[in-house]
Amino acid sequence: MANVSQLQAVSGGLCPRCRQGKVFKYPVYNVRRFDEMYEHCPHCGLRYEIEPGYFWGAMFVSYVLSAGVALVLGFLIFYGLNDPGGWTYVLIICPALVLITPINFRISRIVWLHFVSGIYYEPGKTSEF
Repeated sequence: MANVSQLQAVSGGLCPRCRQGKVFKYPVYNVRRFDEMYEHCPHCGLRYEIEPGYFWGAMFVSYVLSAGVALVLGFLIFYGLNDPGGWTYVLIICPALVLITPINFRISRIVWLHFVSGIYYEPGKTSEF
């Protein structure tokens, strides 16, 4: 078992406690099932949804990520296209935000689990089933 850093665990979508089990069942490019999570970590058995409605808080992370992407795209459009009309911004930024929805959804939940949940890394933790 290799020692996985927290950054590697977040970028790989791994459990915050064991950093071995995956959080999501399917790859992000499976657009019909990108949101399906394991109820428990397949490696250590940690229940991901700590309480009912736990991931509502991840919406705030998602909002910040979306706003950041929109802001960066807005600056790129402004300087790259020499401040075009308002519809140009809408026609570029809105589809971009829709396209990153699966990635944004996953990142926000993973960040919420790793940095807000209060779950700490326990090396060598195995299933509690």
